[in-house]
Amino acid sequence: MRNVAIVLAGGSGSRMKSKVKKQYIMLGNRPILWYSLRVFQEDPSIDEIVLVCGAGEEEQCRREFVEKYGFSKIRGITAGGKERYNSVYEGLKKAGACDYVLIHDGARPFIDHAMLERVFACLAVCPACVVGMPVKETIKVRNAEGFVEQTLPRERLWAVQTPQSFSYSLIRQAYDELLSSCRTDAELRQEECHQRMEIKKPETQPITDDAMVVETMMDIPVKLIEGSYDNIKITTPEDLAVAETLLVHYID
Repeated sequence: MRNVAIVLAGGSGSRMKSKVKKQYIMLGNRPILWYSLRVFQEDPSIDEIVLVCGAGEEEQCRREFVEKYGFSKIRGITAGGKERYNSVYEGLKKAGACDYVLIHDGARPFIDHAMLERVFACLAVCPACVVGMPVKETIKVRNAEGFVEQTLPRERLWAVQTPQSFSYSLIRQAYDELLSSCRTDAELRQEECHQRMEIKKPETQPITDDAMVVETMMDIPVKLIEGSYDNIKITTPEDLAVAETLLVHYID
């Protein structure tokens, strides 16, 4: 078995209102990205890590994470693309043929080994699974005029997180099919991608995660399994403040 974690670390962090990209912002005394890399580095089920960074940041990532912190499982560093799905595809190509891939947002520092155990237990019987948690709030659909159009059944709603995990052959085939008619990966626009998915399923919304690619292009159901309410994505200064509070449970 060869299992690869693809860690996405190419976001601009504009909503963080910082000159430093969010994955490099310090959380405690280490960069946000360090925390999830450490879990993958130490987990016996993960054989390799592919780090997908911003264009031109490859050597910086090598210095800051491979050399400085000794993350020896990082055996591939590659630049991502304009959109998230472009970056994931670059990561899949860099990973090469393997058994399973776990695709994770580097701005989610609070994954843990118990979560990865649940992921691999699910992958043993299902080729596609994502972690998430039931929503706590009542969710309403707002119409164009600002009024409530619908109240959704809360007991069926989950907030999806990462890692999103798949057999490599499945997720690679899904992305290959999605990107097959593009001249280059970098030229794939959100509109073109959405149109291609609409051919498969007319009701499809624009892509927001990898599970959608598998659901739509391969027509295969994706299993939802328990993540953690602590598994937040740090996007805004408010998120960073929450993360500082949560950090006490995750420090050495």
